[in-house]
Amino acid sequence: MLVLLTTALAECLVVKGVDAGGATLAVRMDDGRVTATGQVSSVGCTVPELPTGAVITPGLVAVNSTIGLSEVGMEDATVELMGDGDPIRPTLRVADAYDPASVHVPVMRLGGITSAVLNVWDGLIAGQSGWVRLAGATQAEAVVAREVAVVGSVGGRSRALQLDRLAEVMEEARVYAANKGKVTANAFREFPEGLSVRDLEALGPVARGERPLVVGADRASDIEAVLRMGQQQGLKLVISGAAEGWKVRDQLAATRTPVIVDPLVYGAGSFDQVHGRPDNAALLAEAGVTVMFESWTHNSPILAQLAGNAVRGGMDHQAALDAITVNPGKAFGVPGYDGLKPGNAGDLVAWSGDPLEIGSRPLLVVVNGEVQPLDSRQKALLRRYRELPGSPVPALSLPQ
Repeated sequence: MLVLLTTALAECLVVKGVDAGGATLAVRMDDGRVTATGQVSSVGCTVPELPTGAVITPGLVAVNSTIGLSEVGMEDATVELMGDGDPIRPTLRVADAYDPASVHVPVMRLGGITSAVLNVWDGLIAGQSGWVRLAGATQAEAVVAREVAVVGSVGGRSRALQLDRLAEVMEEARVYAANKGKVTANAFREFPEGLSVRDLEALGPVARGERPLVVGADRASDIEAVLRMGQQQGLKLVISGAAEGWKVRDQLAATRTPVIVDPLVYGAGSFDQVHGRPDNAALLAEAGVTVMFESWTHNSPILAQLAGNAVRGGMDHQAALDAITVNPGKAFGVPGYDGLKPGNAGDLVAWSGDPLEIGSRPLLVVVNGEVQPLDSRQKALLRRYRELPGSPVPALSLPQ
């Protein structure tokens, strides 16, 4: 069962503007949740002043993110990404290492991003993905769900061997679930090397098809093989990469398998992306596949720009916007993140224009019903050094 963590409650807030289609929209939030849309009462509520025509969207969600896990990529002391050589680590919860004070968090909010799905890639099974909101001073306030998916891989020297090993691990998880009593009484056979009881327990929801298994695969043949294995094992899959997903879009749609793609893969970016094309996302969405867009910590502020490039490649505008707002909540089974609906999380962004246009910027970012500061360390440094100071250098202002 998915357990959501709570945070402090916020006051009443009403945001007024238009939706992405240009229709008038007002959203009321109480205690961190959306309580009404359309004709709403603002009595007793804070109503931020926004220009006429400000475009309101749900908050953007960065997937495959390492926000709060990686500060400086080439400085090992700031990176919480690599494993310890163990290829099977389903008990590892990356959200346990999330740093809500990361300097990247305010930068991502400046790009309209209000939530992130944390992933780590290393080994056959890298660990458990987590969902975080980009607000809050502590993990208790920021982490929404510590376990939303397990991340697997079919890379390496032998794809067939990796697939076979993944299938074996899932089968063993089901065997363990059916024989827990015997295992506890030490009256059952040994499990394959590298699998502990804790591993098998953590894999249970995935083996039962209750929680997604995220598998990285770009090549069409790899995606086809993963889908076949998933059907045989009764798994709920998410394919990450899917550069050649358009070639197997009907199979992806038929199995209701979401994908995480990079709209900027225009061709043979690697040997696994030989048949990549700019309309990949468009073709997948037209076939009925749930599409999300790849995001990296240091480039996440351009997430809306990536969606705009998908539109340039032929994707429907609303479908591209859904890919970075409501689709991640649906794909990872996190309730309260499928749009600005009563009862859902109070996460939204008011934009200066079409959010998928490169010239648009967030005017207001709300996370959990609370307005967030549109500031960052970079902007603070810009203000300080816009004009070179004399001597002595003025002291930095410190938080109270």
